[in-house]
Amino acid sequence: MKSPWIPRALRLAPALDWGLRTGPPRARYALLINPFYPKDPHASFGKHVLTPSLALTSIAGATPPDWEVKYWDENLLQGGPPSEPFPQVVGITVHLTFADRAYELARWYRERGARVVLGGLHVLSCPDEVAPHADAMAIGDGVAVWPEILRDVEAGALRPVYRGSYRRPYRDEPAPRRDLLPRRGFLTTTSLIATRGCHNRCGFCYLSTDGLTMPYQVRDVEQVVEEFRRDGQPYGVFIDNNLGSRPEYLRTLCRALRPLEVIWSAAVTIDVTNDPSLVREMALAGCTGVFVGFESLTGDNLVEASKKTPSPADYLRRVAILHDHGIQVNGSFVLGFDHDRTDVFERTVRWIEAARLECATFHILTPYPGTPLFRQMEAQGRLLHRDWRLYDTAHAVFRPRHMAPEELEAGYAWCYETLFSHRSIWRRRPADLRAVPAYLAMSYLYKKSNRVWHRLIRHRLTGPVWRPLVELTRRRHLRFRRRLAASSPGTPAMAATVVSAGV
Repeated sequence: MKSPWIPRALRLAPALDWGLRTGPPRARYALLINPFYPKDPHASFGKHVLTPSLALTSIAGATPPDWEVKYWDENLLQGGPPSEPFPQVVGITVHLTFADRAYELARWYRERGARVVLGGLHVLSCPDEVAPHADAMAIGDGVAVWPEILRDVEAGALRPVYRGSYRRPYRDEPAPRRDLLPRRGFLTTTSLIATRGCHNRCGFCYLSTDGLTMPYQVRDVEQVVEEFRRDGQPYGVFIDNNLGSRPEYLRTLCRALRPLEVIWSAAVTIDVTNDPSLVREMALAGCTGVFVGFESLTGDNLVEASKKTPSPADYLRRVAILHDHGIQVNGSFVLGFDHDRTDVFERTVRWIEAARLECATFHILTPYPGTPLFRQMEAQGRLLHRDWRLYDTAHAVFRPRHMAPEELEAGYAWCYETLFSHRSIWRRRPADLRAVPAYLAMSYLYKKSNRVWHRLIRHRLTGPVWRPLVELTRRRHLRFRRRLAASSPGTPAMAATVVSAGV
C-alpha cells in the first residue's frame, strides 16, 4: 500500500538553534510549551487544531498574579520556541510519543539558564527516565502544585519532585487562561471539562496507569456554564473522559446550558442511551456530536479489557437513538485485541457504514507504560520494543495473537483509507436530504483536505475557515431544537428531520 502524503512541517519538529545567544532570564516570567509531535498520515491533520491544550491553560490559570505567563504550542507551526524575552521558568507537558522532543526542548532552555519543569502522564509512568531532563517534575495534578513551584523558584529552593493530588475539590481549581490562546489557530478555544475520572477502568487506558488516583469528581454546573459563556464562542468541546458517567449531573448541566443557544460535543459511553430522555436533554442543550468509545464489536475483547458497556449487538439501536435526536457520532475503535483476526478491519468498516457514523477514529491497541495491558504484554514477551515515539496507536508495538504486526498496521491504514474514500463518505450520508450538503462540507473539510491543512494551520486560518460551517450548524440545530421541544418526549418522528452538520 502506498504511503499517504504528509508535509515536512507535520513530520518534523522545528529545528532548534543551538548557537543562539539569549539575554538573561526575565524574573517571574513562565513559558508553557506543548511540544511538537509527528502527525499520523492516515488520519485528518485537522484534528490536531480543533481545541487547545486544556492542561496547559489550566496551569496558566493557577499562575500567581505577579507572574507573567505565555502559552506556546509547537503544533501550530509558528516556528521554533520563543526566546525573547527569555523565561525564568519553562513548563513542558510530556507524553510518551513526544518525550524525546520534550527532552530536547528542556535541554535547550536549561543550557541558557531557564529552570525547566516537566509534567504530564509520562512523568507519572516513567519518572526515572524523565528526572535527568528536568530541574523539577510535577507528578499528578500539576495545577495543584504549580504555584508552589513558582514560589520555590523565587526563593531559590526548587525541589526535584512535586506531587499533586487529584483528591482536592475540583470546584476549587481556577478557570483556564483562554485569553492566552491564538483564537484563529483553533476551531474553538472553548475546550471544557466538567467531570474528572471515569467509571470504567479499561486495561489499555491511561486512566489505569500505576500511581494515577483520579476519583470521579464534578465541577459546579454554574462554573462550567460561566466558562462557556465568558469565552464567547458558538461551539465548545467537553474533553471529559465520559461526560455521562453521572446521568443526573449531565441532565442538570444540559438544562443550564440550554439558554446559551450554543452547540457542543462531548465524549460519552454508549450507555448514555439507556435513558432516551437524557439524550433529548442533550439535544435541547445544543449537543450536536458525541465521541463514543465502542472500541470493539467483539464482546470477548471488551470483557477482557474490563470495559463496562452494553452488548455490541445493541450498538446499532443505540446509535439510532443519538441520530434520532440530531446528534452525530464519532466512533472510536481499537484494532489488535486478542480476539481480532484479519477480518476485523472489513467487519468494523462495514458496520460503521451500516450505522452511518458520521466519523470514526481508529487506534492500534497500544500498551502504555504503567497500565495492566503493558504488564500483560511484558510478561508474555510480546512487546516488540520500547521506542516510545512509535507508541502512538498508529504502529504495532507488540505481537498480536492472530496476525502479524505488519498485517495489523496494514489493516489499520486500510480502515482509514476506506472510511475517507468518496464512496464511504457518501454511504454514511444522513437520511434527511436537507442535511446532506452540510454533512459533506464537514466531511470533506475534515477528512479530505489534508493537502491544505498545514497551510491553514501555519497561517492561523483554522478558526476563520471553520466558522461559517459552525454557525450554519448552530442555526440548524436551533431550528431543530424548537421542533424537538414542541414534540412529545419519545417521539421518533424527529429522527430524519435533522442530523446536524456536526463539528
